[in-house]
Amino acid sequence: MVIARSGIARIKCQCADCIINPMDSEIIFAVEESPEGGYEARALGYSIFTQGDSLEELREMVRDAVHCFFEPEDMPEVIRLHFVHDEVISA
Repeated sequence: MVIARSGIARIKCQCADCIINPMDSEIIFAVEESPEGGYEARALGYSIFTQGDSLEELREMVRDAVHCFFEPEDMPEVIRLHFVHDEVISA
C-alpha cells in the first residue's frame, strides 16, 4: 500500500503500523543494556527489535534485522546506534 504525503511516496509496512520512507538514508536504533545481560536494540519508527550478548554480536544482529526488514531498493545507507543509559542518583 503506497501513501502519498507531501509529494513523497511512503510505503505502508504489511507487518506493522510503521511507515517506510524510501528517501530515508538512515535508521536509528535505541540500544539499552538488557536486565538479563547483553544488549537490546529497538528501531525508532519501525517494528524492528533484536538483541545480542555483546556489542559486536548486537551490531551483527542489527545489520541482519535491517537487511531482513527492507527491500534492497529501500535499504537505509546508515544504521545509527543510539546508546541509552539511565542513571539513578539520590536527591
